[in-house]
Amino acid sequence: PPSAAANLRPGAEQKVVFITARVHPGETPSSFVCQGIIDFLVSQHPIAKVLRDHLVFKIAPMLNPDGVYLGNYRCSLMGFDLNRHWANPSPWAHPTLHGVKQLIIEMYNNPKINLEFYIDIHAHSTMMNGFMYGNIFEDEERFQRQAVFPKLLCQNAEDFSYSSTSFNRDAVKAGTGRRFLGGLLNDTSYCYTLEVSFYSYILGGPNSAVPYTEEACILL
Repeated sequence: PPSAAANLRPGAEQKVVFITARVHPGETPSSFVCQGIIDFLVSQHPIAKVLRDHLVFKIAPMLNPDGVYLGNYRCSLMGFDLNRHWANPSPWAHPTLHGVKQLIIEMYNNPKINLEFYIDIHAHSTMMNGFMYGNIFEDEERFQRQAVFPKLLCQNAEDFSYSSTSFNRDAVKAGTGRRFLGGLLNDTSYCYTLEVSFYSYILGGPNSAVPYTEEACILL
């Protein structure tokens, strides 16, 4: 439309936030959180309008649709944990992952696109609250900048825990989206795994657990 933001016009420079969810089929709260993000971004809330005017959001709400359809907990139809195959996804065995990775690489190689954030949404079966996993870098200044976003979330979302947020480069997680893209993208990009508890979040003390509902996940 004539009123479209400048960042949506052909050839315009774009700042992109890329969000993925449900790579593990059994982690249904991740879908609720992703739905909440989508609902907010298309709303008439003034902050949502500012975000739309300045950023382009690319959202893949279900990276493992066949696993979800089959009722699997963690793997795809072919029996793969897709979140361990980001480094070299097969177009035959991991088609959704392959497609999303190719899109991200195309954007990364486009000089008019700056991929600001990559956020992969998961759910956690043992920990409480919402929290994040981030990457560790040799560059201390880059590492410190990466910690800013989770700190802001902690200040603005009562169910988000910075104390549960951790930064690592565990070899077991090398094939995850957060780890792979954190190594691929440049130092102006920030890559995170956002986790939300299957069970509850804690307010005010260990005896004040508030069970998560679908609505609460959407509002995270």
